[in-house]
Amino acid sequence: MIFRKHSVSALVGTLIGMAVLISCETEIEDTLGDGVIGGDPFVSDSETFDVFAFNRRVTAVQTNKIPLYQLGVYNDPVYGRREARITSQLTLPQLAGNPTFGTLSQEQEDNADTDDSDNTIDENETVTEVILYIPYQLVPATNRDRDADGVQDELDVDPLDPNSDTDGDGVTDNQERVLGSNPLDPNEDGSGDNFVGNTFPIEFALDSIFSNTLRTDPTMDFTDVSFNLTVEQSTFFLRDLDPNTNFQEEQEFFSNTDITTFSGDVLAQNAEVTISNREFLTFMEEDGETEVMESNMVESRLNPGVRINLDTQFFQENILDMEGSTELLSQFNFNDFLRGLHFRLTPMNTEDLLILFDFSQANITIVYEYDDFVPGEDGAAGEIVEDVEDEFVLGFLINNGTFINGNAVNTFIDEPFSPEIEDSLDNNTNASRIYLKGGSGVYTELQLFEEDNGTTVINQIRENNWIINEANLVFYVDQEAIGQNGTFEPPRLYLFDVETGQPVPDLITEISTPATLLGLGLLSFDGNLEQDDDNNGLRYTVRLTEYINDLVVRGEDNATLGLTLTSNAAITGTLDAQVTPGIDGENRAALPVMSTINPLGTVLFGSDVEPQNEDRRLRLEIFFTEAN
Repeated sequence: MIFRKHSVSALVGTLIGMAVLISCETEIEDTLGDGVIGGDPFVSDSETFDVFAFNRRVTAVQTNKIPLYQLGVYNDPVYGRREARITSQLTLPQLAGNPTFGTLSQEQEDNADTDDSDNTIDENETVTEVILYIPYQLVPATNRDRDADGVQDELDVDPLDPNSDTDGDGVTDNQERVLGSNPLDPNEDGSGDNFVGNTFPIEFALDSIFSNTLRTDPTMDFTDVSFNLTVEQSTFFLRDLDPNTNFQEEQEFFSNTDITTFSGDVLAQNAEVTISNREFLTFMEEDGETEVMESNMVESRLNPGVRINLDTQFFQENILDMEGSTELLSQFNFNDFLRGLHFRLTPMNTEDLLILFDFSQANITIVYEYDDFVPGEDGAAGEIVEDVEDEFVLGFLINNGTFINGNAVNTFIDEPFSPEIEDSLDNNTNASRIYLKGGSGVYTELQLFEEDNGTTVINQIRENNWIINEANLVFYVDQEAIGQNGTFEPPRLYLFDVETGQPVPDLITEISTPATLLGLGLLSFDGNLEQDDDNNGLRYTVRLTEYINDLVVRGEDNATLGLTLTSNAAITGTLDAQVTPGIDGENRAALPVMSTINPLGTVLFGSDVEPQNEDRRLRLEIFFTEAN
């Protein structure tokens, strides 16, 4: 979902084209009133202007109340090693307390010997299995299967032709979709006598899995990778509200606070997980009452993910045996009693492996058996049926798109930066190299034109009566600094107003209205990585046409701009970060939330470069029309 580029459908492209025309027309009216007049009286030209860049160290970022969480180890060749751990609360179903296990409440069971009713018995609820499930991130649904033939684009031999035959069995992918046969299995074409359709696990394209080790070894794929997962009880209470604000504001937890040392019982010790892109299928059990083979019918499907067993005795003692207690009476009581779980991932056959997880999609299923009393029919005596099976499901976070119920925290254990990087941070000098690293890393502050807010240059542009046709910031990648050996390069940069935290999009290229009407959210095409013929990063272009017009035509203030990475430009919220105090003495900054969850980093050329890199120097390019 997060770190791959995917094309958009022709329909959306058409709508974007229409919106661009509308936006362009509006822009012309804003700048000229009557539109651009062609002909000899006018001449088009371009000019470049200075941009001053200052690297700022991010010592820690807020890592609770975020949409995705990092888990594992990532070895960045420039910025060093990061280990990411997760601590998360558990949530009762629908946040409701006082659950009943089995048929009877605990109060009814306690009175079984004295209530003179055969129906009330001690149900002897016993946990038989506990399953932890955390799904992997998938490529967004809108970009998974462009030809609608049932095969994910990254697995499809021709992702734009529904009549391609990916598994080479003589039946097209689309025909196999209709038949219900597996388009990725050459031994299944839907023609066998015992064939039952749609009983195979669908294969998905996985996303947000990072390993520089894998990228340097073309013989390996993510599905060849295994890791160990350790799950422990957390004894640290994750407050929802901050006592320092008289409990009026939400509590912030930062990435440099290692709360994983507050631990109790071990629920899973180095459980081995092999990454798979296949669904988990559960088949129905035979009931013996019909001729239908229920064992050939799929009862449930789960997307690919982590699925391991946890310690049954822990959940027996802390969940089922607590039925009817005050500890389970409400979600608040439950959070104070069972404070959460710690998660730690250790790569097995790679040096590094880091995965982004959405804990709002994760759960723990407690499978248990109990005794049940079944009344007899027509006055006959009832009987006790033993070992009736049931389930109780605990969640982690609940994300309704507006706010997140529950609390989880990412802890980052970062290796120190190299002396070269450290020396370039927070020195209030114009940077020769721009360092960017997501999370507790580095962001850059930019000042356009001059260090005096650019007033002189902006006034000169006004006096020249320039019509701004296009304005771009072009950032060239310093491949020598980052290396070319398969390093993950961030697919997109993100520009924002440092004071307000709001994005600085170009309204001509960042069209939101048509996409919003289609329910597709914000479509953004600005700041994407351009690659050379060897698939190495070449440059990023960030368009500032609308922003420059705001300065020149509408008299807006020339703000200090922040440059960072993003995992999703459609999410524009900010979170607090702890930064090294700059010239203003501030040690807090509001940084984009999607830079917090981004583990990647890059190095770009700044504006104070050596002569041999002059053609890659950071600059602002303005294309304009003026009277001849």
